[in-house]
Amino acid sequence: MRILLKLVLDCTPDAAWDAVRSPRGMQQVSAPFSTFESLEPGGFPARWSAGEHPVKISSFGMVPIGEQVIGISYPERSDDVRVQVDTGRGLSGPLALVTKWQHSIAIASAPGGRTLYRDQLVFEAGTIAPLLWVGYWAFWQWRSARIRSLAPTWKAGPS
Repeated sequence: MRILLKLVLDCTPDAAWDAVRSPRGMQQVSAPFSTFESLEPGGFPARWSAGEHPVKISSFGMVPIGEQVIGISYPERSDDVRVQVDTGRGLSGPLALVTKWQHSIAIASAPGGRTLYRDQLVFEAGTIAPLLWVGYWAFWQWRSARIRSLAPTWKAGPS
């Protein structure tokens, strides 16, 4: 199953890229629909590094959804598009029913100093995939609205 977003954001590509690489950015665009708690010693890093990052997810901060590993990579490309890929996996709860997870975010320049933001989720979960798709689709629509509203506030930080 697949869910896609394609947005033009009112921020620079550098600012959008900083937000994508930030656990704080993930929390901002997901809340309150989904809330994430780091299970790493010391909590969330300032920026996502390549590798595995375990989290506990709740809905609206009250209803436990389960534990998941966010598996971050940054594929190299020959163009000016920056990509972050999460191929993590669910560890418990409904998240463990997902047998394939690939969440890709691509950031590129758009006219006027703006950002082309592309976001794709591809997942498999057997016969329950259509039911999960409805929930993920609703969540992605929430994220889309949050991303659009927050993007003008994003600023690029030091690399």
